[in-house]
Amino acid sequence: MKTKAMRPSTLIAMILVMLMNARPAFALDQVTITEPNHVIGYLPLYLAQRRGFFAEENIGVTWTTIETGSGPTNAILTGQAFAMLGGPEHNAYARIKGADLRAVVGVLTRSSVYVMAAKGQEPVNRPETAAEWGSYLKGRTIGTGAYGSTPNSVTRFVLSQLGLRAKDDVQLLEMPSNAIVAAVKAGRIGVGVVNEPLVTQGIRDGIWGEPIYNVPAELGPYAWASVNVRADTILHQPLLLERFVRALAKALAATYSDPGATLTVAKQEFPTMAPEVLAAAVKRCLADQLWSKDGFIEPAAWTMAQTVVRSAGLLKQDVPYADVIDMRFVKH
Repeated sequence: MKTKAMRPSTLIAMILVMLMNARPAFALDQVTITEPNHVIGYLPLYLAQRRGFFAEENIGVTWTTIETGSGPTNAILTGQAFAMLGGPEHNAYARIKGADLRAVVGVLTRSSVYVMAAKGQEPVNRPETAAEWGSYLKGRTIGTGAYGSTPNSVTRFVLSQLGLRAKDDVQLLEMPSNAIVAAVKAGRIGVGVVNEPLVTQGIRDGIWGEPIYNVPAELGPYAWASVNVRADTILHQPLLLERFVRALAKALAATYSDPGATLTVAKQEFPTMAPEVLAAAVKRCLADQLWSKDGFIEPAAWTMAQTVVRSAGLLKQDVPYADVIDMRFVKH
């Protein structure tokens, strides 16, 4: 039986359709991203790498940890890194000094810290008003992060919202997060401001119960951590950024849609952490929607982040959303 020959015009039309629907091929791009530390809060990025979403876009990612305050900004300004993970307030600090950085995709779009009280020092009845919270916290010693860190700024902002002043009304002990847990356990302080997995570890060890103040819920949208690049990277490497953001957006969606796979990646990234602690920590992050679902940073999220650092005295002037955040690559 003879096979009917395809007309040349039909064949050409089919090829054109295939070419129109095909993504352009890219050579592998290797990029370096700085992170201030390796934590659960950045899990969607690790998921993007481990589940092959970056690889699908022909992107290879290398992580480098830079803990110093200005180190990540200097790394991308000098070309040592493609991007940095951190709050867009760092873009505002750089803007005031004459540099131009932009957040191109959001990762953590809620505050990631919680207020914990030592066992036996919780409020008898949960305070409902700012005055009641102020009455409970006044005179206490509160453990929080180092001055200039986001947890410290959030602590100071929350206190101001409750009508309290650091030094005058409460004593702040500024220290690394692990030291806060140890200080509460030793009875040196009664209240600590920490994030996961320390929240769950403290619950498991009987140091404290559930959070007494859910900061993510209370503050709402908050540009806590984003992927930030130089503005000229947006100008000169738009296709690379488009692919990068597409891969991360896919990972953010998968973080919520497949919690089992998310936990698997968490176990790969944090193999020494107790499995039950890791599972509970990831569950809390998902329940409180700490991670963005699509990478978009709302203007309200920047308003809150800017208000917090302005309140802490770290940012001396308002910086418009468009000067620190560029969402052109995010499909929202």
